[in-house]
Amino acid sequence: MNTKTSPCFFRMYNIIQDYAWGSTTSIKSLFGIANPEAKHQAEIWMGAHPNGCSQIRVAGKITNLKEFIETDRSTIIGEVTHKQFGELPYLFKILAAENALSIQVHPSKVQAEAGFAKEEEACIPLSASHRNFKDPNHKPELVYALTPFKAMNGFREFSEIITFFRALDASELHPLVIALESNQNEEGLRRFFEAVLSLQMDSKDKALKTLLTYAELHKNNPLFALVLNLAGQYPNDIGLFSPLMLNVLTLQSGESMFLNSCTPHAYIEGTGLEIMANSDNVLRAGLTPKHIDITELVANTRFIPMQADTLLLTPEQSEGNLHYPIPVPDFKFSVYQNQRGIKLTTTSAEILLAIDTSLTVHHCNGETLTVDKGKSMFIPAYTDSYTASSTGKFARAYN
Repeated sequence: MNTKTSPCFFRMYNIIQDYAWGSTTSIKSLFGIANPEAKHQAEIWMGAHPNGCSQIRVAGKITNLKEFIETDRSTIIGEVTHKQFGELPYLFKILAAENALSIQVHPSKVQAEAGFAKEEEACIPLSASHRNFKDPNHKPELVYALTPFKAMNGFREFSEIITFFRALDASELHPLVIALESNQNEEGLRRFFEAVLSLQMDSKDKALKTLLTYAELHKNNPLFALVLNLAGQYPNDIGLFSPLMLNVLTLQSGESMFLNSCTPHAYIEGTGLEIMANSDNVLRAGLTPKHIDITELVANTRFIPMQADTLLLTPEQSEGNLHYPIPVPDFKFSVYQNQRGIKLTTTSAEILLAIDTSLTVHHCNGETLTVDKGKSMFIPAYTDSYTASSTGKFARAYN
């Protein structure tokens, strides 16, 4: 590839995933993207993932981003990234949830590699409904709220879980609560979580009936109002107990949260930006009609409570710009505001998204590109440096 004559900026044409939990209005309201058929616009994917690859225009021809990267991976995504990952190592999204997503755990890198190899050896098709590992990669995530964004993330403190289940007073759960009280440690929480998810038939039905009766009596409490809301979306689902076990929080616009591997979490409602490692590995724990493999789920979950006041990320600030601390090498994330020609240097392939107004980039070779809010651009590593200008906010995904 001749980087001296190759374009530095590529307008992206992105897939909108119309999952059933998606919002019919949020993306249109925030970004002016038309939705004439009132579809559930759940996610806009920006990246080279095969299940929703972005497209760019190369030499006048619409081309999949993945195909473009394959023409010269080292030059386009950067030599270090190519050696470490061999591909664009992240997927960037706009996510708009009208209803709750399933409670999920993503395996660590080591667990994903082992689980993927095991299922490959067993010749389980990638499309099989009971397949757990779709690839050998981990899937840590960051979410950045554009609107109030409700989510669950990590286990509550032992005392909170015990207090909630004691108050519930479901006879089917009494032995489990007593056991957790006597074993307030990782093993005790593992057994409790596994036992609750394993409730079957009459025991499950009676325990859920007790939960919903209690929730109805305490519906002025936001937590139990949430339980009732989720019951309307996922009736008779064992995941309805999750708000009593997991931290529930609402991110305000501009706040962010990191979701690590092996940590149970769920997005409940709201619109935000999400960046993650390039993986599709999901182990479900409820709020879903899909397959739940309790044994594999438990084996890939870290049973360590997380303090609710530690869940939000505190970004590093520099000249009004926000740079978020990410504990994995797969991706980095920054938000810039009111910039009139800030100089940025590329060491990897980048994706810029205009959040609330247009964004213009300029290269020293004279090349310029402007995108409207809700639109994105791909910038190869060989670009080296460029300037970016916007009177509003724009997000930068890189690694």
